[in-house]
Parts: sequence; structure tokens; C-alpha cells
Amino acid sequence: MSFSDLERPPLDEKFLRGRLVRPGSFWTQLDVVAETPSTNAVVAAAAAGGQPEGLVVAAEYQSSGRGRLGRTWTTPPRSALLMSALLRPTSVDAARWPWLGLLVPLAVAAAVRRVAEVPAQVKWPNDVLVENRKLAGILLERIEGPAAVVGIGLNVTLREAEKPHEAATSLALEHAITTDRATIMAAVLRELASRYQSWVNADGDPAVVLPEYRELSATLGQAVRVELPDGAFLEGTARDLADDGRLIVDTADGPRPLAAGDVTHLRRA
Repeated sequence: MSFSDLERPPLDEKFLRGRLVRPGSFWTQLDVVAETPSTNAVVAAAAAGGQPEGLVVAAEYQSSGRGRLGRTWTTPPRSALLMSALLRPTSVDAARWPWLGLLVPLAVAAAVRRVAEVPAQVKWPNDVLVENRKLAGILLERIEGPAAVVGIGLNVTLREAEKPHEAATSLALEHAITTDRATIMAAVLRELASRYQSWVNADGDPAVVLPEYRELSATLGQAVRVELPDGAFLEGTARDLADDGRLIVDTADGPRPLAAGDVTHLRRA
């Protein structure tokens, strides 16, 4: 794999460690690798070996990156932030762990809005959008331990000709004030640590997440078409989130709380 694109400098591991891995910081270890099949797999293996929470692994390129529903996530080398983090919210009731899948995209959107000045929003369950164009995806995997591995893929300098599909976008394509990946990565991890620790300290109370989620949601209030895991479809208006993080869709047959599904935004309801 070639890494010769001078417009895409490598991540500075020493700089990132100096910013994020310090006494009293939530992040305890940060590694940058040139290439790996999947950062989630690397972190999951570390978790299985007893690694404490606070580990972050970032890659310049993923050869077998994964998204939701078994989809692939592939980007040109150094064009994206590709990283996974290890979380162990063992004090939080297992029924509230699904909120992690909503909390993480909030942290990404907040960081993008703050340092890149791009009006990012969250799409249920765990995408980050800019005006219905996909900027980032989150993959949350729960593993034995117990532990959660959180994978983040954020397009930074992806070019128009490199887009995997028309609905994709990047910070560069959205005219961000910075596309420095180290700056953006540090911002994302700080926003994530802050929200995660507040959520854990509140025993996983959804009230820690819900107000901001409603504010930054691109899905709530929208007419949506949802493909369910069994292949069926339903349409309605995305009204709110239930206490367990399920999306409540008002359909012709009444409200339906959905735990999973592939959502398409149709129009503003």
C-alpha cells in the first residue's frame, strides 16, 4: 500500500499521546498503525487479553474495515480517521449499554462542529451526517469481558472522485476550517471521554444523552423508511427515542419502537 500522498500527512503518534495520554486522563494507551485489517479486531483482541478501558488504536489504512450490517468501510490511505476505542462500563446495567451507540456519534458530531465548523448531525442509530450526506459511521461491538469496542470511521480528505457512493462526504468536501487529522482526532476523543464518563457516573441514565441527541438529530421529526433486520420495510415519522434507545416511529398502524434497522430519510415531516 502506497502512502506517498503529500497532501495527506501521517498521524503524529507522539503528538497525540502527549495531548491525550496523560496522568488523570481517561485515555491510557494510544497506538497508530500503518495498516490493519480492522482496528475493531485489534482492540477486541486486546480486550480479550484483559486490557483495561482507555485503549485507542488508529490506522492509516484498513484493508477489511467493517460497518453496520456487515458492510465494508474502505477509504484511501490517510484520507480518514479510522480508530477504535475500548470501553468497559461495568457499573452500568447491561440494558443501558445500547446508549453507547448513540453517545459516540454525538461526540463525533460535537467535535466536528467545534473544531471543523461543519454543521454535523446524527442519524439514528449511529451515523454522522452533513445535510443528509454521510460523514462518519460508528460500529459498536459488545464482547465478553464485558467490554464494548467502538469503531469510528470519519472521512476527512476524501475527494469527490474517491467517494464510494454519491451520499458520502468528507470534511474537505464540506469546506471545514481544518482537515488536520490529529487535531480532529484529539477533539473527538476528548468529546467522547467527557460524555462517556458523565454517562457512567449517572449509571447510564439516558437523560445524560437525550437532550443533546434530540438537538443534533437529523432523524427525529423526519418521515422515514426503515428496512428491518428481517428484510421487511415500514414507513412513518420518527418521533422520539425510547428509554432504551429504540427509535419510535409513528406508522399508520400505531407507534413502533425499533431496536435496529436501516433508516432512509424521506422528507421533513
